[in-house]
Amino acid sequence: MNSRAPAADATLMHSIIKRIATGPELSKDISADEARAGMRLILDGQVDPVQAAIFFIALRMKRETDDENRGVLDALRDATEAAVAAVDDVLDLADPYDGYTRSLSPSPFLPAVLAACGVPTLAHGIESVGPKFGVTHHQVLRAAGVAVNLSPAQAAKRLGEKGVGWAYVDQQAFCPKLHQLEGLRALIVKRPVLTTVETCIGPVRARGRTHLMTGYVHKPYSRVYAMLARHAGFDSALLVRGVEGGVIPSLRQAGKFFYYHDRGEEQMREIIPADFGIDNPILPAPLPGSPEATGEEGDGVAATFDAPTVARATAEMGLATLAGKPGPMRDALVAAAAVALVHLKRHASLHAAADAVRAVLDNGQAAAHFKR
Repeated sequence: MNSRAPAADATLMHSIIKRIATGPELSKDISADEARAGMRLILDGQVDPVQAAIFFIALRMKRETDDENRGVLDALRDATEAAVAAVDDVLDLADPYDGYTRSLSPSPFLPAVLAACGVPTLAHGIESVGPKFGVTHHQVLRAAGVAVNLSPAQAAKRLGEKGVGWAYVDQQAFCPKLHQLEGLRALIVKRPVLTTVETCIGPVRARGRTHLMTGYVHKPYSRVYAMLARHAGFDSALLVRGVEGGVIPSLRQAGKFFYYHDRGEEQMREIIPADFGIDNPILPAPLPGSPEATGEEGDGVAATFDAPTVARATAEMGLATLAGKPGPMRDALVAAAAVALVHLKRHASLHAAADAVRAVLDNGQAAAHFKR
């Protein structure tokens, strides 16, 4: 619990809201320390839900500053149960927590593929959250028979197990106070600051170096995510302008990703399907009965669809892909894993990395890592 007196808590939140919620021209920014303190009060249940909603909406309407983003992230990390894996490197795979609404994403199977390539990989997320309420890693992995209720310590242990090397840990396990805000986030409707910063918490770190891989849609977010990754202590970051804002690069046209090493300045690299040995543009596998996926999205509420059915369809296609079935999901896994392997300097070129990924798919190693 927060050690501040209740009167002091109320005064602080009143002061914060008074400054950030004064309209488009008069609203003022708050410091990182104030953002951290305000977020901690919300997490500790010391703030009325109406005031908590105003806090998130007002920050969104005036646009969050770097200090405000850092402060909110610090509060979430303060409330997180973190663990350290007994491995030299961990790739932290942070797909959008609100999931996919336009395509059958292969990203829940990417950690097992990367583990088969020698990269211990952690995925994390939540069962369902707004604004999109899409199909998530949690839903797909559960449909595929994978445990989604590991503690951070259990997930860290799996990263170090021979023949496994990957794990999923849910927000409910590593930051239950944040998970309890799920209902409030649904009522807010639009994307709050939490949607941006929660992917950078890093619930499991390596004993050596930890690397972030995440995605984005809107151009300004590449810089924001790089800034947050450095602040959260990630040794390197890989930021993919991916399908539906996730980590899977688009293979229908030229794309790009940003990256940094050793917490330095980010750099940009352009990619085309031919870089991965793919001759023709590839469209993502669309949802059953849905229009063609575009790879772009806005900031609104998702269209209505049957999430359990889509999760099962994604799981079935993912398992078939790991078993050697060709198709768009295989090509997407190859591209995403190749980008990660080149970023981590495991291969000198995307083409060579893609061939290495195809090898672990063809010889059954990726499927074996997933099943273990």
